[in-house]
Amino acid sequence: QVQLVESGGGLVQTGGSLRLSCAASGSIFSINAMGWYRQAPGKQRDLVAVIRSGSSPDYADSAKGRFTISRDNTENRVYLQMNSLKPEDTAVYYCNADIKTGRYSPTSLYWGQGTQVTVSS
Repeated sequence: QVQLVESGGGLVQTGGSLRLSCAASGSIFSINAMGWYRQAPGKQRDLVAVIRSGSSPDYADSAKGRFTISRDNTENRVYLQMNSLKPEDTAVYYCNADIKTGRYSPTSLYWGQGTQVTVSS
């Protein structure tokens, strides 16, 4: 009933930029946190950035100064602007969101299907 769909991944050269977008749709009453994670081959899925309602964003050390997370609450979207990309940023990027589907429903965590980001050296 709730779906998260990422877009904006691709192949870019070192030093380039990409902007990822994630749209949440379906039976949504409210969204608290929205975030971006990434998973490189053979590695665990790690937090990149998260933005919570009414709070400042948090970033992984590897993302600070290069990535910017933002959200559009009217359209239930979260974005990740990635600048100065490095080969080590190569990974599948996933968005997630803490979503209530009703006023009295518990908050559940939803994930997108992921989008590949490849940074060539």
